[in-house]
Amino acid sequence: MEVAGGPRAPEPGEIRALKQCLLSRNQSREQYGVAASSLEELRNKACDILAIDKSLAPVTLVLAEDGTIVDDEDYFLCLPANTKFVALAGNEKWAYNNSDGGTAWIAQESSDRDETDSGPGSKWKNVARQLKEDLSSIILLSEEDLQMLIDVPCSELAVELCQSCVAVQGLQNMLQEVLDQREEARQSKQLLELYLQALEKEGCVLSKQQESRASYGDERDAVDSGIRESASAIALSRQVLIALKEKPAPELSLSNQDLEVGEHQGP
Repeated sequence: MEVAGGPRAPEPGEIRALKQCLLSRNQSREQYGVAASSLEELRNKACDILAIDKSLAPVTLVLAEDGTIVDDEDYFLCLPANTKFVALAGNEKWAYNNSDGGTAWIAQESSDRDETDSGPGSKWKNVARQLKEDLSSIILLSEEDLQMLIDVPCSELAVELCQSCVAVQGLQNMLQEVLDQREEARQSKQLLELYLQALEKEGCVLSKQQESRASYGDERDAVDSGIRESASAIALSRQVLIALKEKPAPELSLSNQDLEVGEHQGP
């Protein structure tokens, strides 16, 4: 449903939907349900419904929950439906009314409105308050807290931070970048660990290969030495046999070692 007119002309493709709101006077228990498509329209309806004398202008709208002044159109548009406003005329000051429920939700039960900060649904609010007090605390937030703030609807986070939806959307984009950078750093660390493990494994394989080659070389040298010794013994025996066969007095031509070799030969 769209409402024509308003404080500014809608941009091309912009849908000006009616927002359900609750209106009351300062320290009054009476409240009225209205629908408005803009902050200016809500202010005009507040003057008519609450019978505020327009001579007491300007009329200021504040959140009944904490007295936050609502004077920004974008901030108004990002507030949830059924938010309760208090209209202040002239120099009136907001005063907390213990009887009202602050920001009320028609669809919620009273137990939901009384949810304490220890409840599971309010954990993100505690993180948002911490972020509101010190933006640099982003670096101290866990990845779970970052993801929690990213998943919170932009309108609800905007209310908690008292910022416009545009600003909060930019904040959530920044939180997503921080989360992505941490994930990238974790993956880089894992890749480095895998690379170091591969180098260590490759070093063990090369060491075993070198040991195997060294062992094979020692065995081959031993075999070659045995073959050379056997060949020398065979050559020496032949030399002795030739001397014994051709020399008329071989005992005079052979050394004692050769004579011993010849002595051990078979008949």
